[in-house]
Order: sequence, then structure tokens, then C-alpha cells
Amino acid sequence: MRIAVTYENGQVFQHFGHTERFKIYDIEDGKVTVATIANTNGSGHGALADILKKLHVDALICGGIGGGAKRALAEANIKLYGGASGDADQAVEALLAGKLQFDPEALCEHHGEHHDNCGTHGCGEHDHHCAD
Repeated sequence: MRIAVTYENGQVFQHFGHTERFKIYDIEDGKVTVATIANTNGSGHGALADILKKLHVDALICGGIGGGAKRALAEANIKLYGGASGDADQAVEALLAGKLQFDPEALCEHHGEHHDNCGTHGCGEHDHHCAD
């Protein structure tokens, strides 16, 4: 199994479409065997699901995510754990233990009106601004 996490400074990055890197975890027998960083090379929104598919990712842990990206991940058969936050390594360990706190309805719409809450993070927290 391979898990990707939107990644910045050790934390789950809170806006999928703006992530500059993923931390990729290879899992065997319920344990992390290898962890690497994959840069997105400035790719945004639509291209990110393709990057994850090419990396043979089975699951994604992220913060807020838009509806189009959610559909693209579903079409690529990548299981989504949106609305997560905190330390990336701990999030993966929590997922493996069946204890990851996430929001299956996490949605961040960044085009048009501003929403007060994207995923489970409040806008403006952790230097994240939903209107970016």
C-alpha cells in the first residue's frame, strides 16, 4: 500500500490544490517501510491527481480539497482522507491504527465566495487563507 500526504514543514498541508509536495509512505504489514518526498513541480488542482496516480498512490491524507479534485481522486481509485491536520507522520500512523480523525465531507471551494470553514480547519489558521 502507498499513502500520500499533502506536506509542508512536517505538517499536513491544508490546501490540496496548492500543495508543493507530497510525502509518500510505502506500507508493508501495517508499518511504514519507506518515506520519500515528491515535489509537484508547480502543478495545481487537476494535475495533482494524475501525479498521485503515476506514483501508484492508494490513499491520500490532506486538509481542505475542492470538489473537482475529489472527483479526480475517485476516478483514479485513490481513497481520500480529507479534513486532516497536524503532523504528517502521526497522521499516517493514526490511519494505520484506524484512529485518524478526518472528515469524509471535507470540501474547500476556492473559486467564488469565501467560506468560513474549509474541511475541518478554520480559514486563517496555520497561515491558510481560503481565498488564496
